[in-house]
Amino acid sequence: MSTLNTSISDEFLAAQRLLVISPHADDESFGCAGTMAKIKKLGGEVYVLVMSVGDLKRYDSGNSVVSGSTRAEEFKAVAEFLDIDGYDIAFTDSHSHLRLDAMPQRDLIEVIERKSSVSLDKINPTMVALPAISYNQDHMATFKAGFTACRPHDPAVKSFPNIVLSYDNQTLFWNVDYDKYHPNLYVDITEFLDIKLKALSLHASQLRHSPHHCSIENMEILARSRGHEISVSAAEAFVCHRFTL
Repeated sequence: MSTLNTSISDEFLAAQRLLVISPHADDESFGCAGTMAKIKKLGGEVYVLVMSVGDLKRYDSGNSVVSGSTRAEEFKAVAEFLDIDGYDIAFTDSHSHLRLDAMPQRDLIEVIERKSSVSLDKINPTMVALPAISYNQDHMATFKAGFTACRPHDPAVKSFPNIVLSYDNQTLFWNVDYDKYHPNLYVDITEFLDIKLKALSLHASQLRHSPHHCSIENMEILARSRGHEISVSAAEAFVCHRFTL
């Protein structure tokens, strides 16, 4: 990438007010912690809306339970580490966790549009990053609600994010619609890969040992693979659904 192109892209990212909508506490880091860190370093703003945390029984040798409070504490540590400008967790009860698909979509849309402290109405983001659709029902529900909330509108009346993206996910390989995820927007995170991996490490309850796809090692491989697609050392990949100039 030339110096000119780099300066243009940095100037562009510096002007962004990014809202990352994360189904659970950790998806934001798996998908775009590097981009979040880069935008912050360049002078832009970053906000995160986590839709749900809750108690969850893990599949491991001890059948342990990870509490919702642990997930929330881990996410708070990530938010502080990345120095994001604001965040919110919409649902903290265990009944809602992994059941977002059972809620009326209108209720989820209202959280994203109006109710959250980092809603579209309150922060008026220039860029929104949604989770790519996968087999996970909470990811699907969050994407659909977020996509609807970002529908075209008169910006004088309702928040109209100029850029709407969906971010990568380490589980997209197990998905009947995987062939529909064709990244067309990349962010070079070569200088921020260590920050991304550190952010992931703070979600300690969600990590697995290599070669599991949710391991730190695998996420480094994915970031470097995405980087090699555009001839840089590491990148995060997105699908761009709207880009308005």
